[in-house]
Amino acid sequence: MKQLFKEILPEIKKNLYGNWCSYRERKTPIIWLLAILIGVFASIVSIIFRYLINCIQFLWIGSSSEQNIEILNNSQFWIIALGPIVGGLFVGLIIQYISKIERPYNIADVIEAKSIKNGYINLKEALGSAIVSFISLGSGASAGREGPIVHLGAAIGSYVSRRFNLSTSSTRTLLACGVAAAISASFNAPIAGVLFALEVILGHYALTAFVPIVISSVIAALLSRLHFGDFPAFIIPDYTIVSLYEFPAFALLGIICALIAVIFQISIITSIKISSSLNVRLWLRPVIGGFLIGTIGIFVPEVLGVGYASTDDALRQQLSLDILIVLIISKIIATAITFGSRFGGGIFSPSLFIGAMTGAAFGIIAGTVFPDHSSANGLYALIGMGGVAAAVLGAPISTILIVFELTGGYDIALALILTISISIGLSQAILKKSIFHQQLETRGINISEGIHENLLYTIKTKDFITNNSLGSISNNIQSILYLSEEDNLEKILSMFKTSKLTELPVADKNNKDKILGVLSYTDVLHYYNEKLIENSKEEHS
Repeated sequence: MKQLFKEILPEIKKNLYGNWCSYRERKTPIIWLLAILIGVFASIVSIIFRYLINCIQFLWIGSSSEQNIEILNNSQFWIIALGPIVGGLFVGLIIQYISKIERPYNIADVIEAKSIKNGYINLKEALGSAIVSFISLGSGASAGREGPIVHLGAAIGSYVSRRFNLSTSSTRTLLACGVAAAISASFNAPIAGVLFALEVILGHYALTAFVPIVISSVIAALLSRLHFGDFPAFIIPDYTIVSLYEFPAFALLGIICALIAVIFQISIITSIKISSSLNVRLWLRPVIGGFLIGTIGIFVPEVLGVGYASTDDALRQQLSLDILIVLIISKIIATAITFGSRFGGGIFSPSLFIGAMTGAAFGIIAGTVFPDHSSANGLYALIGMGGVAAAVLGAPISTILIVFELTGGYDIALALILTISISIGLSQAILKKSIFHQQLETRGINISEGIHENLLYTIKTKDFITNNSLGSISNNIQSILYLSEEDNLEKILSMFKTSKLTELPVADKNNKDKILGVLSYTDVLHYYNEKLIENSKEEHS
């Protein structure tokens, strides 16, 4: 036994030392420490962002409270209309003449950065976008605060990674840390923040990413709770499911949520496309959009801003059926105009708003038809929140957790999961993509098919130059075709297929007559293969 112990002990020491060296080589301890730093900064900027929204709102209607519906209802019509118009003017001038970012950034841009920019986000541009967004939301634009905060949190993570010269894999992890921290601090939802960063941003659940993301999210939640207190965003009554016979109704609600989510997404994408096709000065677009939003707000002030007050009313069963239907239609239109006219903001809060109204309306109808077997319409509003939001975001797991943490409504888990699964399944069958991937497609970026599709955009001819993969010029190369340094892999492969050549010359980007070397088809496929393996290791480590 003693001899056996002597033989095993060196092997154990060797393995432990090898594992520790591997962790140090990947700079894992540094990444964990930086996750704490990112959690702190993301939490602070999230808190500041909320206060800045309130400050702009105070300048508009004289109140900084999110429970502002009564104040809006008692305000003069011209005050309601003027807020989005003036806000739109400031937004337009900042976009065109100061920040020059063309449009505010949101979660779709974070996904783009992770997928095809190696996690790079410009912090200065992110700050400019955040300024545009809090002015937008404070002046009545129909959007949520989570999109800008998530983008800013991701920018902090990206910036910190670059300052410490970390690898591309580590940069993506720290970017996701910023996302998780931003959601955690903004909504007091640390678990949901972690799941959202993994499910929507990274697209995998590797343990090397999981640990720092959790650290960052927890730190952000602690700081947020120290400042705002520990309570969910919506305080709802203790709803319970009346009868198991209701589950077919929850399934039907899932179908309705999917259809509403599809209409909502189509409205936003259509508005963006129409706006982009109009020959209107950039600074004027938010002004026109502000006029339209303000006009809607005169008649339906509930759609202005983030909309948490009205969502809370739906959860508390304080809205009638006719008002609920009007709010669903008005919110869809106002939010579509908001995104089309270059206002800043996120999509999550409007999704919750529309989902709550849809669920509450369904609950009222169900209660009328089956009064003895129907739960409170507030419970249906709670489930509807998850059904619409999950279908829009394309994130069922994190949406379930977000609804739980925002409301504390864990007792309706089975009904919520059933509704969400049906809603997202039907929505994906119709549209195939989440709103974020649809937004990217309007910019000519298609990354919804997976990592192999992403690499077609990220790998460029200049990567072969950097990695000294170009061959010397051969006398056998006789081609009128040539590659430029900025051509991506999709174009490279297409040119090889079209020309049926095994080698193509690469020209200098500043002087097309200057040939830098020759790129072979074999080297391209080998490099593509290496990147696929590298990404696979990242996702499973």
